Amino acid sequence: MTAESGPKPALLVSACLLGVCCNHRGQASSSDAVAALASTHHLVGLCPETAGGLPTPRPAAEIQSDGRVRTESGDDVSDAYRRGAEAAVSLAKALGATRAVLKARSPSCGNREVYDGTFQRRLRPGEGITAAALRAAGVDVVSEEDVPSGMLVDPGA
Repeated sequence: MTAESGPKPALLVSACLLGVCCNHRGQASSSDAVAALASTHHLVGLCPETAGGLPTPRPAAEIQSDGRVRTESGDDVSDAYRRGAEAAVSLAKALGATRAVLKARSPSCGNREVYDGTFQRRLRPGEGITAAALRAAGVDVVSEEDVPSGMLVDPGA
């Protein structure tokens, strides 16, 4: 990086996409396309679910029709999801991050669709708790699936 180009812009990223074994199964969801963004951005990983206090691994959870987040056994984990979303917003603000790349379809991070709350692997339009909170805070949110299509364009390009 040259002095003229300045520092790389901060980019908030779902930690699982960067190879951290933090998804509900205790695995990573690594994305080479997202990792490659390190050439133009300062990548900062965060798992909102673990930041909200949930363990890894953990039972799968889905957003219900009433807006609450519950596991298939009925445990309400909404408060943990809200805490994680608040942590993500605070981190984005502290970093000056205006963009985030989050895990598609996650009840925290999904940016266009999430599972419908029936635990039948059916999708519905909507966004996860963290994605919604970041958008409300003015952060542009895309998923790892958007990165190869060029939806994340370097602001300096």
